[in-house]
Amino acid sequence: MEGDCLSCIKYLMFVFNFFIFLGGSFLLGVGIWVLVDPTGFQEIVAANPLLFIGAYVILAMGAMLFLLGFLGCCGAIRENKCLLLFFFMLILIIFLAELAAAILAFIFRDHLTREYFTEELKTHYQGYNNTDVFTATWNAIMTTFDCCGVNGPDDFENGLFRNINPNDVVPEACCQRNSQSTDETYISLEECLMGSLLFRNNKGCYTAVVDYFETYIYLAGALAIVVLTIELFAMVFAMCLFRGIQ
Repeated sequence: MEGDCLSCIKYLMFVFNFFIFLGGSFLLGVGIWVLVDPTGFQEIVAANPLLFIGAYVILAMGAMLFLLGFLGCCGAIRENKCLLLFFFMLILIIFLAELAAAILAFIFRDHLTREYFTEELKTHYQGYNNTDVFTATWNAIMTTFDCCGVNGPDDFENGLFRNINPNDVVPEACCQRNSQSTDETYISLEECLMGSLLFRNNKGCYTAVVDYFETYIYLAGALAIVVLTIELFAMVFAMCLFRGIQ
């Protein structure tokens, strides 16, 4: 009976580690995609130190889970106590690190509000100085998502952009482009810069980005919960199998 129980734990351990392996592969893929994506995210991530670090954290965590899933599968099938103990200690460290990251994300959630981004935009956005990292990042976001400002074009009033460029109501990055043209020239740049509603993007970038990533955010959150649950069970099975091996 004890042998049958041990065999069951061994194969359950293998299954859980296989899912950890798949989860690591997914995170590895997401990290690589964020760093090399050609549609503008590569520039945005590179320009923002926090996002840049976050992308490499995802990449590192994915690689580690990928490796741990492989080691856990090998340790379970071969019933190697050394591999199982090594697996348990490493996955415990990862589990605690992920938990700490979730707590920090909750603590610093105020830095992701509309008000915070709006204030930053008014204070630091210059419009045409692409040597400035903050300005270049916002230009890339507005061009990529066909949006303007955080909440809309009115965000540029009483801000640094209007002080530097008093003749422009909105920056060029807010202007609508001709999607049918190969070089995507502006439909009417002059009218747009004067504030014409017909030739500028009127949707705020906060809404545009949230709408774009909404599905992925829920998917990532659900996946994170699943991965944490699998890691917890994998640790329990690893310790049970470790204690059961003679």
